[in-house]
Amino acid sequence: MDRDGVLVPVETQASLKKKTAVSRSWILLNQTGEGAILDVDKHAIMRRIHIHARDLRILDPLLSYPSTILGREKVIVLNLEHIKAIITAEEVLLRDPLDDNVIPIVEELQRRLALASASFKGPGEEEEQPTGARDDAETGEENEFPFEFRALEVTLEGICSYLDARTRELEADAYPALDELTAKISSRNLDRVRKLKSAMTRLTNRVQKVRDELEQLLDDDDDMADLYLSRKLAATSSPVSSHGAPNWFFSSPTIGSKTSRTSRTSTVTVQPENDIEELEMLLEAYFMQIDGTLNKLTTLREYIDDTEDYINIQLDNHRNQLIQLELFLCSGTVCLSVYSLVAAIFGMNIHYTWKEGHGYVFKWVVILSGILCGSLLLSLISYARHRGLLGS
Repeated sequence: MDRDGVLVPVETQASLKKKTAVSRSWILLNQTGEGAILDVDKHAIMRRIHIHARDLRILDPLLSYPSTILGREKVIVLNLEHIKAIITAEEVLLRDPLDDNVIPIVEELQRRLALASASFKGPGEEEEQPTGARDDAETGEENEFPFEFRALEVTLEGICSYLDARTRELEADAYPALDELTAKISSRNLDRVRKLKSAMTRLTNRVQKVRDELEQLLDDDDDMADLYLSRKLAATSSPVSSHGAPNWFFSSPTIGSKTSRTSRTSTVTVQPENDIEELEMLLEAYFMQIDGTLNKLTTLREYIDDTEDYINIQLDNHRNQLIQLELFLCSGTVCLSVYSLVAAIFGMNIHYTWKEGHGYVFKWVVILSGILCGSLLLSLISYARHRGLLGS
């Protein structure tokens, strides 16, 4: 929709990619999967779907809000990473539909909604079907999710698949880098692993936020009940059955076929107000998937920690070898200093009466000094080994 209120077809997405402002770009998908690009501000969105400004602010890409799934009176506000959507009982609004990460979500929504819409037959076509086929169709339709849950399922599948793909890419880069670092410790390998560890930490935080949001939603039955938009719409617009419970399936995309079939068979499928089993099963499935992604990242973190411990052990071993070398050098220096002391004493310019006629003394002094220094060096090494200062 442009500023004059005219809807723009989805087919013109490519031509509008450079013209549409990211902060104002939305795509509207109805129950049959047909979509239109909207170029509107937040006030127009608020007037269209009756949403509060504080809820719409959660979807603002300029603001940093954690992953959130909120159930309101008439809408579901969904903020999961790059997927920012508003789901009602009849339509879906997705922000930034021209983003490379959002385009697959839009295409999948269009495919599934169109497929679900095509699977339902009109009253005239339904009467031509055999009795067994019609009964099977009725059973499948009664078990069909309402529109908002089909849209929610696509978004959850999209974000879980996206995060899992990022995790697999990180694993493909991290494990060879860690093995290379183990084989050869160098500044290049260390810097590479440091960058991978930083990327892993950021990805873990993103996965953890999505997982925490799903876990918090599963722990609160009231929050899950708030997501049943079709049930709440049926409670306000449809008459209540004799059992006092509304039929929330009437607001599904098959409202025409179900109403006609109900009038013929006089059978109404009644769902209790607190029945959240279907939604709970849906959320648990994707909770297990995102939890598996988090477990992959946890395993990768443990592998990195083990590699760091191994590297630290290697560095400690090298440090110990340097200390041993230093000990050998110091011991040799002490022995040479003793030998130098003897040479210095005999080299002083002092007149000794016993030096005359006793030339053999020099030879014995050199030999005895060498034996003394060698014995001193062996004694120091033996003492160091005895005290455990040297390796075996």
